[in-house]
Amino acid sequence: MKVQRIYETPLEINFNSPRQEFSLYWKSFLTSEIGKLYVSLPWDDLVRHFKIKENKKGPSRFFSPGGMIALMFLKSYVGCSDRKLIEHLNGNIHFQLFCDIWLQGERLTNYKIVSQIRTFLSSRLAISEAQKILAKHWKPFIEHPNIMLTDATCYETSMRYPTNIKLLWESVDWCYGQLKLSCKYLKIRTPRTKYLKQKERYSHYSRKRRKSKKQRRILTRSLLHLLGKLLFLLEETQQNYLYEFTMPARYYRQIKIITTVLSQQQEIFDTGKSVPDRIVSLSKAYIRPIVRGKEVKPVEFGAKVNMIQFGGINFIEHISFSAFHEGIRLKQSVRYGRQLVGKPTHLSGDDIYATNANRTWCRKENIIHGFKRKGRAGKHEQHRKILHSVLRKERATRMEGSFGTEKEHYGLKKIRAMTRKNEELWIFFGVHTANAVRIARKMALQKQAA
Repeated sequence: MKVQRIYETPLEINFNSPRQEFSLYWKSFLTSEIGKLYVSLPWDDLVRHFKIKENKKGPSRFFSPGGMIALMFLKSYVGCSDRKLIEHLNGNIHFQLFCDIWLQGERLTNYKIVSQIRTFLSSRLAISEAQKILAKHWKPFIEHPNIMLTDATCYETSMRYPTNIKLLWESVDWCYGQLKLSCKYLKIRTPRTKYLKQKERYSHYSRKRRKSKKQRRILTRSLLHLLGKLLFLLEETQQNYLYEFTMPARYYRQIKIITTVLSQQQEIFDTGKSVPDRIVSLSKAYIRPIVRGKEVKPVEFGAKVNMIQFGGINFIEHISFSAFHEGIRLKQSVRYGRQLVGKPTHLSGDDIYATNANRTWCRKENIIHGFKRKGRAGKHEQHRKILHSVLRKERATRMEGSFGTEKEHYGLKKIRAMTRKNEELWIFFGVHTANAVRIARKMALQKQAA
């Protein structure tokens, strides 16, 4: 292509005929990195999976069905906020081609359209079926599909670090705000509470650098008492003015969550021990603490994912916001791997997978594993050591490295979605955007070699 200065180009460029005047831009797009990413994805199959159709009546959607899915891949590829993504989309013609849209000199100003599309797609996502579509398309480019690596990781959600006092104070503050709004609407006097006094005490406490156990216990007792009183006043107001007004369903869901928080925190205060299924956030009540045992982060808050890998390509086998033991999911992982790429003959995992039940099952299925040997050495001990070393090194470097790459470069370091389904969608697109980049490089190398 000939490079020209701006004043040497025509004043108007007609994009109405893509095959003729738009072909130069399309060829330039296909040779770029994002164009190679575009080629590596099965768009038609993904559109059928999400069941997106054009509106037959009324105005058409701003983005096409494929463009909505492409916008989510682009979000993970760029790794920026929704507002920045729209700014990039306004000024980058390759991004517009990737999302199947041409702005014709106009600008998108509603950056919330990204979150609206995310919410729309999250209600239609079935991770297992969507991964089968991707695996079928990528299978010719996956090297050594008979070798399966498995490990678990945690994708943290974006939230403040939870403490008991923070959680209690947020519950007190929300209940007091609802009580004031209800009394204002009913035009009645707000009941007397010690909210302002506890607010001053909490503010003074939160500014201290060192907080003694005695101070923490005194403040916790006061907040528990105040929260119980506020919940009682809210319930009493509802009963006395039952026919005057009704609250939305969201209010009753939040009241249920706060009531559970009160009972859990009271039990923790009385016994000094943690409770199962503990709530750590009011806005994200589905989040549970996940103990990982790491030196830097002993506890993480987010989605725990059991991952399987074939030839450097990761697939989500199981995702949960509650802690689970990944070692007991080896059979399910192998069976799901068979559905994706075929029967694995070699397997490597962390030491947590090396249970007697898993060893026995692998022996019955004729799967060679990379677990530490138990018992006496066999006839081919030297060969077993070499194979064991290669499998463990592959898992420790390639798979652990892929987790770090996804978190640092594809928006999975902190998940900033606000609902459970949106977080799962965020993780799905982050993982498979990284996979698509790897597949695009392999496709480019094969094309170059050919």
